[in-house]
Amino acid sequence: MSVFQLVCLGCCALLIGFSKTGIQGAVTVSIPLMAVAFGAKESTGVILPMLCFADLIAVAYYRRDADWKLVLRLLPSAVLGFFVALGVDSLVPRDAFGLLMAFCIFIGLVFTFVARGERAAKIARSRACAFLFGVLGGFTTMIGNAAGPIMSVYLLSANLPKRSFVGTSAWFFLLVNYMKIPLQVFAWDNIGLETLKTGAYGIPFIFVGAGLGILLVDKIPEKFFRALIVFSTVLGTIFLAANA
Repeated sequence: MSVFQLVCLGCCALLIGFSKTGIQGAVTVSIPLMAVAFGAKESTGVILPMLCFADLIAVAYYRRDADWKLVLRLLPSAVLGFFVALGVDSLVPRDAFGLLMAFCIFIGLVFTFVARGERAAKIARSRACAFLFGVLGGFTTMIGNAAGPIMSVYLLSANLPKRSFVGTSAWFFLLVNYMKIPLQVFAWDNIGLETLKTGAYGIPFIFVGAGLGILLVDKIPEKFFRALIVFSTVLGTIFLAANA
């Protein structure tokens, strides 16, 4: 690897650890950078094993904090989203996909601000809303490991406390990311020994990022946590749209 690739990998790994235990969606800003450093398709094969490793850390720390009703409602439609992604990957231009995803996330953010409190939580917890966000989450995570902003919008709408927010996200992505591995190995052929070796260089940075995320969540108040989630979601969406 070149120095540029090593720097990109270290930054991405740090943000992966931080996003898994702290501010979900923070890693989104590094996805376009990794695509430049390693190639669009190849970078997803490098990032996914690192995400899976960070998921284990997050679940180990927040294992008792998940809202399992939400996790179980999202999972079936997320799997459906995998196969939608496989079916349309060659048909949807990357620029159109990025802009469409950005539009959907911003609509969700508007909904989060307009319908606050119990009203938003009631809508978010409905089966129809969980199905929609599950499909979107599965689709975007399969295409580019970029479901963080979508899940952030959904969990914000569900009005979860900060630890429950992180714990629910941790369990959902642990299950989703590990289910993605066979599809990416056999259908897209973008995970192999070389990508695993490359991702292994990021493990120390993942631990550092995870520690920072845990420290942040433990120290900051609920309102500031939600504000940081919104900020990282908006910033990540802008990066996705700008690099579409």
